[in-house]
Amino acid sequence: MRLTFLGTGTSSGVPMIGCTCAVCTSSDPRDRRLRSAVLLEVHGRTLLVDAGPDLRQQLLREQVRTLDAVLLTHEHMDHIAGIDELRSFNFLLKRPMDIHGSARTLEAVRHVFHYAFAKPGERYPGVPELELHAIPDAPFHVLGLEIIPVHVTHHMMPVLGFRVGGLAYLTDVKSIAPEEKAKLLGLDVLVLSALRQKPHISHLTLSEALSLVEELRPKRAFFTHISHQMGRHDEVNTTLPPHVAMAYDGLKVELA
Repeated sequence: MRLTFLGTGTSSGVPMIGCTCAVCTSSDPRDRRLRSAVLLEVHGRTLLVDAGPDLRQQLLREQVRTLDAVLLTHEHMDHIAGIDELRSFNFLLKRPMDIHGSARTLEAVRHVFHYAFAKPGERYPGVPELELHAIPDAPFHVLGLEIIPVHVTHHMMPVLGFRVGGLAYLTDVKSIAPEEKAKLLGLDVLVLSALRQKPHISHLTLSEALSLVEELRPKRAFFTHISHQMGRHDEVNTTLPPHVAMAYDGLKVELA
């Protein structure tokens, strides 16, 4: 199993438009963060988690030529705005793209990309062809993989995280109920959002994310959905425990 970080930035990306802080002007490529998304490759199949506004750039950078399905964590635009780019795979694979999300998220997709769901006689040629699948409140299967949905909250918004084998991916997290934490025990790799070091109403801070890692005790942990307010990658990364690291765009993680 291979995990590729397509993007590790927050909704504004890094550098942020108009900002001249030390992170936004850094020459370290690890401080250049597109909007958060990951690619999971298992047994020759490819699964995308989230499709933000930088999707085209991300897929071209990683030379992704095939895509089997998409998981969506929630409906914020930094996680769904790139769905129109999936039409390239419609042309390549000659089939609709399967998209899995909560009923709430799929309703937002129908609204934002309403033109993709027009009646056959009213449908403009070349729009994305999407097959929507509501994620149940129980383990489900995509591409032969068992996926366990993990419910977290993003301030007052419900967000889905996903566990696949020994890997869990959680973005836009502020709190997790005890019964959901129980789904995250015994992990090889935990990917967790950590926005910045100062408190935030809807995101884990660095210290809160570290506390959750200590509680769940994965073998390795990587932080993502990082803002320019976190600090430079090289400065923050050296302060973390040996089994914890700041993720960066293009990072690849191999799992058994």
